[in-house]
Amino acid sequence: MKLYRLIWTLALAIAVAAPGAVCFSQPVRREKEIYNERADAHAEIKEALEKATAEHKRVILVFGANWCYDCHVLDAAFHGSDLAPILAANYEVVHVDIGKGDKNQDLMTKYEVPMKRGIPGLAVLDADGKLVYSQKNGEFENARALAPKDFLAFLNKWKPEAKSR
Repeated sequence: MKLYRLIWTLALAIAVAAPGAVCFSQPVRREKEIYNERADAHAEIKEALEKATAEHKRVILVFGANWCYDCHVLDAAFHGSDLAPILAANYEVVHVDIGKGDKNQDLMTKYEVPMKRGIPGLAVLDADGKLVYSQKNGEFENARALAPKDFLAFLNKWKPEAKSR
């Protein structure tokens, strides 16, 4: 078990020290439950779409699991001071638990996020539920290697267009 911890610590240190790596003021904590394993994802998506319609937002579906380190890295980035305001102003976020690859696969198929490309996997919907983006190539699978500017570019690219007066 000591060897496992040493390898994990070294891998984490290398990932954080790598050029362009995501840097956080505090370590990413995996014991936080991001994905509600008992949630009805279909109902949560429906509710998020209703809120998005009322508030002129889009919906981000984040497919992942509590055991996934990169899912926690993505969540920490989304809660960072530079991204949280953009996320809150433009998106409703739904965390869709995939378990060990055995849950909510119908939603991954519907929103064109291939499980084989890894997690976290993202899809962006407009307020009407129309798919405007789906991660097909594992773009966020290695979230720990992405810089804050990468997350920011993604959020700015897919946010809803400004309302016309």
